[in-house]
Amino acid sequence: MLWILTGATFLIFFQAYMVAPLLPRLAAVFHVSVEMAGLMVPAYLIAYGVATLFYGLLSDRIGRRPIMIASLSAFILLTVLTGFSQSAEQLTTVRLLTGLGASGVVPLALALIGDLFPYRERGRPLGWLFGAMAGGMAVGAVAGVMLEPFITWRGLFFGVAAAATMVLAFLLPYRDLLGNKSGAARPTLGTLFAGYRTLLGSSRGQRTYAYVALNAVFHSGVFTWLGVYFSRKYGLGDVGIGLALLGYGIPGFLLGPVIGRLADRYGRSQLIPVGLLIAGASAAALSLDMPLIGAPILVTLLSVGYDLTQPLLAGIVTDLGPNRGQAMGLNVFTLFVGFGSGSLLFGAMLPFGIETALHVFGAGAILLGILAAFLFRSEMHK
Repeated sequence: MLWILTGATFLIFFQAYMVAPLLPRLAAVFHVSVEMAGLMVPAYLIAYGVATLFYGLLSDRIGRRPIMIASLSAFILLTVLTGFSQSAEQLTTVRLLTGLGASGVVPLALALIGDLFPYRERGRPLGWLFGAMAGGMAVGAVAGVMLEPFITWRGLFFGVAAAATMVLAFLLPYRDLLGNKSGAARPTLGTLFAGYRTLLGSSRGQRTYAYVALNAVFHSGVFTWLGVYFSRKYGLGDVGIGLALLGYGIPGFLLGPVIGRLADRYGRSQLIPVGLLIAGASAAALSLDMPLIGAPILVTLLSVGYDLTQPLLAGIVTDLGPNRGQAMGLNVFTLFVGFGSGSLLFGAMLPFGIETALHVFGAGAILLGILAAFLFRSEMHK
């Protein structure tokens, strides 16, 4: 079942991240500016984040199974509808709806790991799921932009929907393992707010969620516009952009379980600051003049920084309170709202130059890494 959920996670992130490198192409297809086309990314990400807040709460009461199956089905249907969009406005709207519908799979899969594994053993299974996220980012960004000239952007969405249908068919025989209906009483506003007070009332919860948000702002802001960066700075076309982004996500895809084992064995206190420093330095270095060969290497290091931070922060979230669905729902809400906000913020800085935006975002991540060395020093092995 873990492998099947890993496949679903891969596809959801594949379709999420195949859009960003296609922004120059989609802007030309629909005769809009790149900035206008760029709204397709936060429309999906912010909607995804908002919906997870409710799915996590609901799953703690009625179980993971019905929400995960319904959400995966909605993902398939809306991905097909995306392929029929006739304008940038329609595509942005359907992307928003897809974000709302598809967001019940990955966060509940993460919460399910919290249900099935003790805290000291969650690193490896979480590493598989976050490795699938990273792999989906990497393969989606590369395969999307390289396959589009051959099968069109519509064909990309239809292909993802077909693959997701196969994953759903494989998942259904294992549906009993997703959890039965909960016997908990219907929640009141008081109990819901009490749950959030538990999650955010401690310094551990506050710093963890804050870093989830800020790390997401940084990584999404930089990644969303890397296609535009390589197009403007080096004059690369679709295939060139795909090759330049090849390294993003590959480290997490290959090393996710290994990083998870390291976190289980040694704790998260050292890995999180190192990840932020690597990512920040890589983004800042992209703002410098360098030969083309150096930029893809920095993109790969940027991915390593993500792999050393976001999965480990998620592991802490699973230990913050008894209602893991609510905890992980708040985590993914924070993560994806950060993703969408980062895309918007970086886009708003483009008039000042993409190098300036990279410099500012990189410096911010480096500062966060320095602070994290003090803030997360208690996150040793438990």
